[in-house]
Amino acid sequence: MPTTHSAPPPGSTPPPEAVPLPGQDPRVRWALTLAVIVVGVVTVHPMGVTGRGLAVTALFTLCTAALLARGLPENATTQRFALLWLTGGVLASAGLIAVSSSGTGYLFAFFLSGHIGYRLETRWALALAALCSVLCAGVLYFDLGPGHPQLPWTLGLSTGTPVLVGILNRSQRQAVRAVIAASESAERAARAEARTAVLAERGRIARDVHDVLAHSLAGINMQLELTDALIETGDLERVREANAKAHALVKESLRQAQWTVHALREDALPLVESLTAMVKSSGHRDALAVTGTVRELPTRVTQNLLRIAQEALTNSARHAPGGSVTVELTFAAGSTTLKIRNGPGTREVTAGPGSGMGLIGMRERVALLEGTVTAGPVTEGPDRGGWHVEAVIPG
Repeated sequence: MPTTHSAPPPGSTPPPEAVPLPGQDPRVRWALTLAVIVVGVVTVHPMGVTGRGLAVTALFTLCTAALLARGLPENATTQRFALLWLTGGVLASAGLIAVSSSGTGYLFAFFLSGHIGYRLETRWALALAALCSVLCAGVLYFDLGPGHPQLPWTLGLSTGTPVLVGILNRSQRQAVRAVIAASESAERAARAEARTAVLAERGRIARDVHDVLAHSLAGINMQLELTDALIETGDLERVREANAKAHALVKESLRQAQWTVHALREDALPLVESLTAMVKSSGHRDALAVTGTVRELPTRVTQNLLRIAQEALTNSARHAPGGSVTVELTFAAGSTTLKIRNGPGTREVTAGPGSGMGLIGMRERVALLEGTVTAGPVTEGPDRGGWHVEAVIPG
């Protein structure tokens, strides 16, 4: 059962079989085919229903059918079937030259030979074209049947030469199809890359939203729950204190949200200036130290370093309030390193336990940049009991 094909949507790339090649417009092919048939009907004699006229009519009909079969789609026929009907057409063409006394029956051999080169594999095409030349030349050379004594036998020998044009057209068709297939493959790869980029961007936004909201909302919720519990005790002083802390967390969340929106909207952020403003807004003046030759980094590197710094500073304010904070940004020849270290807190910790997603988010960010991140408690020095985060980005 033949396969039906639906029309391609507008703007899509047509299948390779549907792309017409130079000199192979189907309308031109059909016009030439009909012209050969019409000229044959007018010139080939004798045609009739008895005797030699019947033989001429039968062979002419077979040649016409073989020539019309050139319009069959390639995916509707196999190589074996094409070989059979083209062989039959060649035999019918040679026979028509032999039994007809006049006309242009040899044109069928020429056009079929050209299509042999286009439709069949090269070895089969050359063999069948050689057979066509030998048969037609033999008919004219040995004067088989009434024939065409006025036609030279070399005309019959040349009937196989159009196979070379057919082979050339087939090679050109295959080259065009290969180019189309390569372009379609490249388009599919580009679409897959775009989908991957969209998913990566979604993951980045999700990490940014978590970094800003998860800890803040958890702390605000805890303070509000504490306020509800204190209201029952009537301790208004502690209620005011818990309420003030909740307000402070809300302000901090708004500030962090502003940073996140700023980072998402900007195509390029100045790393040192943005990091300086971030450290200053966290309440730690002169905590940033920059070493090495400052250089412009790719946008995604800058954005991820700022988000890592934001997460580390937020964690230090939440889990070690009042503790010292130092931030080091080092530009080396082959890498950029960001270190955030905080000492132990000097005030009571009121925030609840974190979700654990902050460190995971840091690792995901650094992994996307093919870098490394280490984080853990400080076990020695003046900041013993604090926490440190170090991210190293190559390039």
